[in-house]
Amino acid sequence: MKKLTTTLAALLVVFMLAGCSMQPPAWARTDRSGNSGEIKIGLSISTLNNPFFVSLKDGVTAEAQKLGIEVIVVDAQNDSAKQSNDVDDLLQQGVNALLVNPTDSAAISSAVQAANGLDIPVIALDRSADQGEVKALVASDNAKGGQMAAEYLVKQLGEGAKVIELQGVPGASATRERGRGFHEVADVQLDVIASQAADFDRTKGLTVMENLLQGNPDVQAVFAHNDEMALGAIEAIESSGKDIPVVGFDGNDDALTSIQNGKLTATVAQQPELIGQLAVDAARDVLEGKEVEASIPAPLKLVTKEDAQP
Repeated sequence: MKKLTTTLAALLVVFMLAGCSMQPPAWARTDRSGNSGEIKIGLSISTLNNPFFVSLKDGVTAEAQKLGIEVIVVDAQNDSAKQSNDVDDLLQQGVNALLVNPTDSAAISSAVQAANGLDIPVIALDRSADQGEVKALVASDNAKGGQMAAEYLVKQLGEGAKVIELQGVPGASATRERGRGFHEVADVQLDVIASQAADFDRTKGLTVMENLLQGNPDVQAVFAHNDEMALGAIEAIESSGKDIPVVGFDGNDDALTSIQNGKLTATVAQQPELIGQLAVDAARDVLEGKEVEASIPAPLKLVTKEDAQP
């Protein structure tokens, strides 16, 4: 009898352990609706080595704090493979919603689809994903900003002016859209003598501009898809002894200071903190079952020296 009791007890332990092992992990059992308990959102940023994206992150965290929402921030360091792994980690941590600023709009698609498979709503910031369901894209009108830059150069230099274009990260939606908007005007009213990617990076903007100056000594202006590349281009231009107007895109603090100092000519200024704020608001609305617009715009403004005075 004692042996039978021992055997039954052992079987009961095995059954209990097996039952436990069949339960999904804690993150999979979390109520993702946001209707009960604390809301937790994940934010995957393309890079925090860029003032624009630091401001975007600050906008997210400030709005989340105001609303009592927990935020987990991860930095992809401009590495699309790392970003995919980062997003996977966020999903494993049981976030209720995912905010993502893609390094590459195509490469992020599988991560977005993974979130879709778990019914975790995705909000894109500044750049979208090529595939997968994104509830909303919160961004400036990048194509309109590209047009604004080209129109400004036409106004300042006249039609037919020879212009170099510094492109952002190939594959990023912002690169495509800013370039498309720029070329809608420039291909008709300007002479774009060279276009090359410098990956939204200041150091690459410097080295690419150095090379382009050697091959295009008659260039009259530069349009860079972001301020970091524009500031790098200015360093190269100053080293060459030339005086060439440069227009950037973003409106970060370094760019505004450069404009005040008479170096950067102009920038198409975004509002990254507002983008972050609007993204958190959109995520909250989706979790509360509200409808959100597929595209949520943040206003743009062309800033010149007259506008940038403190």
